[in-house]
Amino acid sequence: MGQELLGKVAIVTGGAGGIGRATVETFVAEGAKVVIADVDEAGGKALADALGEAALFQRVDVSKPDEIQAAVDLAVERFGGLHIMFNNAGISGGRHPQFLDDDLEDFHKVIGINLYGVMIGAQRAGRHMAKNGGGVILNNASIAGIMAGQALMSYRASKAAVIHLTKSLAIDLAKHRIRVNCMAPGHIRTPIRSMTTSQVSAEAAERVERAMAPIWDSNKPYKRDGVPEDVAQAALFLAGERAAQITGAILPVDGGISAGDSVNHLEELLAAQAKALAE
Repeated sequence: MGQELLGKVAIVTGGAGGIGRATVETFVAEGAKVVIADVDEAGGKALADALGEAALFQRVDVSKPDEIQAAVDLAVERFGGLHIMFNNAGISGGRHPQFLDDDLEDFHKVIGINLYGVMIGAQRAGRHMAKNGGGVILNNASIAGIMAGQALMSYRASKAAVIHLTKSLAIDLAKHRIRVNCMAPGHIRTPIRSMTTSQVSAEAAERVERAMAPIWDSNKPYKRDGVPEDVAQAALFLAGERAAQITGAILPVDGGISAGDSVNHLEELLAAQAKALAE
């Protein structure tokens, strides 16, 4: 590790676990001071304690503007500013396999966290950055926002909206020297991917991961298991000076899933052709 973020102050929403936790740890290792914003008080406090003076925990429900503002105020008061806002918190919502069976009862909650929370996070952080020389806003979307697919319609819609919001914010905030970029992770090993909760034992969650891994890999050209640190490294790059000329970008972190169909249809077609000609 170097010190790419030395002297910088960041907020990471959803920072107590998964991609958020990996990003908090990476940012701190690279010299940043970080406010961990999450509804998981136990996990957030434990992480802050483990990282020492470089991290603070603030309980934040990102769908509530006042709580996001409190995290911004805390960063400025305790660490002296705010240079990086990572709007990472998100939920998958109900898992109805068929859209016509989905009661959509969780629609407003999914949109409230995945989209409204990102908008408010960008706005409240952006207000401070605009008055203090600029900064970086990072949003976490998903390949579900890039590629159409079955089920999880509220989630897909929210993440597609985050992608378009990112591009629009990059244009709108450029005059304030604020860069806005977005990651689009795919099949990263987190509780969202395994469809488990904190109530499930670690052993059970691991069994679920092993059972589901071949299915997750089925449309991934690069057969490597994605981990939260992969997204954290992408966030580090986009937050730092190496990405000084990058804004409005959507960076997939997905092993090539969103690049296109990974099935070699030519081989299948030639095999079908040969079989037909042989008859």
